[in-house]
Amino acid sequence: MPRKKNRGPPREVASTANTQIPLNFVMPMSLQLVDSLPEGDEWLYELKLDGYRALLLKDGPEIAVQSRNNKNLTRMYPAVAAAAQRLEAERAIVDGEIVAVDETGQPSFQALQHRGEHPRHQIVFYAFDLLHLNGRDLMGDSLLKRRVQLAKILQPDAELRLLPELLGSVADVVEAVQEMGLEGVVAKRKKSRYQPGDRCADWLKLKLERQQEFVIGGYCLGGPKTIDSLLVGYYEGSSQRFAGKVRAGLLPHLRRSLLSALQPLRTPRCPFSNLPDAQTTHWGSGITAAQMSEMQWTQPMMVAQIQFVEWTAEKRLRHAKFMGLRPDKEPNEVLREP
Repeated sequence: MPRKKNRGPPREVASTANTQIPLNFVMPMSLQLVDSLPEGDEWLYELKLDGYRALLLKDGPEIAVQSRNNKNLTRMYPAVAAAAQRLEAERAIVDGEIVAVDETGQPSFQALQHRGEHPRHQIVFYAFDLLHLNGRDLMGDSLLKRRVQLAKILQPDAELRLLPELLGSVADVVEAVQEMGLEGVVAKRKKSRYQPGDRCADWLKLKLERQQEFVIGGYCLGGPKTIDSLLVGYYEGSSQRFAGKVRAGLLPHLRRSLLSALQPLRTPRCPFSNLPDAQTTHWGSGITAAQMSEMQWTQPMMVAQIQFVEWTAEKRLRHAKFMGLRPDKEPNEVLREP
């Protein structure tokens, strides 16, 4: 079983067979955001996928799919759980990403969020690390050794795939990923050990488009039963800072469903410490004292993925677009990324 330090307490994890199996959850190792990736033979490069980070836990016939914050996703992704049964291992913990891909293999976070509207997209678990195998803890082994073992227990499968290594120089890899319109590139030190929950210089990520998670702290009404825009922010210490209004990407059905989800979270007090603004900003993202009473404030309980062009001089988002909700992210972990 996984070693005792840097993990949560033993717990009972629900399985596809509706029984209980004792497995120890391991907090996934995090990636450090950088402006450029290192070059050299000691590094391995992978795609940065736009999906949900998750662990597959297999104990004989029992399977669990757990999110990065230890939420059970087994019933949400039955095809992934079924594919995990076909791992050539009696017991294993596999780290990877749940992604929705189209016929060409192109991932879409929006399709993952709204699967009913994208029937041609397939849910796939891309595996990239192996933490436990048949009673042996592998986290102290090098990444290369773990990947060799992972490749041995994975068979070609539509729902469970090995995330391939990207070959070539950093410039070649980044150019190819940009041409494919994908989110970014990951660099991992080949000798790196698996450090649960840590964000260190052994695992790096380079984003090729600007997007990150933001906490929803309120909304503007567009009518009695619909939202016009979301009010989003991030944490700076214990303070929640307003980042901007988000209208783009809010399709009519999303405006209605978001209103239903946010109304129970309403609170009379503004959660953002940097509001009101003295005046509206150049891009119209400010909220003045006179406008504060028009806003519907909410408790910071929901996280959204937002795409944007850049941060303005006023530290607000320009041309922000709603991509989807992030139930796999904790609101108090949402910080402004460089």
